[in-house]
Amino acid sequence: MTLSRLLNIDDLRNLARQRLPGFAFDYLDGGAEAEQTLLHNRSIFSQWRFQPAALVDTSQCSAAAKLLGVPATAPVAVAPTGFNGMLWPDADILLARAARDAGVPFTLSTMASRSLEDVANEAKGVRLWFQLYVLKDRGIAKDLLKRALSVNCDTLIVTTDCAHYGKREREQRHFRAPLKLSLPAIIDVACHPRWLQRVVWPTRGLPGFGNLAPYLPTGEQGRGAQFIAKQLDPSLNWSALENMRQAWPGKLVIKGILNRADVQRAAAIGVDAVVLSNHGGRQLDSSISPMEILASVHKEFAGRIQILIDSGFRRGTDIIKALALGADGVLIGRPLLYGVAAAGQNGAQHALQILLNELRLGLAQLGAPDIASLRAGDFLRSHSQEFAPLSPP
Repeated sequence: MTLSRLLNIDDLRNLARQRLPGFAFDYLDGGAEAEQTLLHNRSIFSQWRFQPAALVDTSQCSAAAKLLGVPATAPVAVAPTGFNGMLWPDADILLARAARDAGVPFTLSTMASRSLEDVANEAKGVRLWFQLYVLKDRGIAKDLLKRALSVNCDTLIVTTDCAHYGKREREQRHFRAPLKLSLPAIIDVACHPRWLQRVVWPTRGLPGFGNLAPYLPTGEQGRGAQFIAKQLDPSLNWSALENMRQAWPGKLVIKGILNRADVQRAAAIGVDAVVLSNHGGRQLDSSISPMEILASVHKEFAGRIQILIDSGFRRGTDIIKALALGADGVLIGRPLLYGVAAAGQNGAQHALQILLNELRLGLAQLGAPDIASLRAGDFLRSHSQEFAPLSPP
């Protein structure tokens, strides 16, 4: 299948489902518990409708913006995502190259399959951000920050909503014990020989965790995910973040915020931005969507810190709705993972271009020739009728 026939992110998702064994697809696609938050993250966008302006010259429409003080081709960054090497070899590097070529930042996760140094060397020119999970051994975080600075990361994103690993039932059903696939899952893996040839056979197993490899105990390299889940630090608090603000010389972003009081505290300690996020529905089920608090957070904090958002974005028009409600930028995760799982770097590039093209087209159709005019205009209306949740995938 040629990528040109894949018209939207759902098309890429369907191809990724075909090419991945079930356990890998459900790791990518699933959410926590009953997946109410996962579904709500999508259905929430139906709450708003557009009211376009007519007879506006949009012949030179642009989505260009500044993210944390640096120009980007669009107010979009690639979100941090972990264990991507299970989807396609060197997926972290391929995603970084796609971001670089599109002119937007790329965020590397602590849980990435490839290391900071690998990505910096093999995706030269990318604007590299780093996302930190704080572990019980704070020396690991300290060393990771040194490594991030050494490869010229200008932005640190600290994730605050994953101190306790979410109960991801769809993912767990593929295993009979930790890290041991059930017999049906093993049979399903055998039915995906191309995935085995790409991902498993070259390294004789699933990829590890490039950033964390130096810190894993002897004998734990193959059980890195289980080890790290036990090492996530539930004592992480605002005092620790204040210390991190003092230690980190670059831009500092706090990710995983879902209420106004936490935005207030983040602003008070001097962070540069927050990411309103429910972790894509993968942590606490029945959480609100960050879209539900976006307008009120913008009203109070615009101009003090940048307001970023993620969770559930699948269309350029979703991005436009967030920008119109006050977001300074949107972090995109799963859509690009569907792309890279479907077709490697070409798939990641295709996913990103779908979203950016939809974003530019939507701006033009609204009568907003640029992001500034979108924010200054009056293009969005709340849809008062009840909206039905989307059907489960």
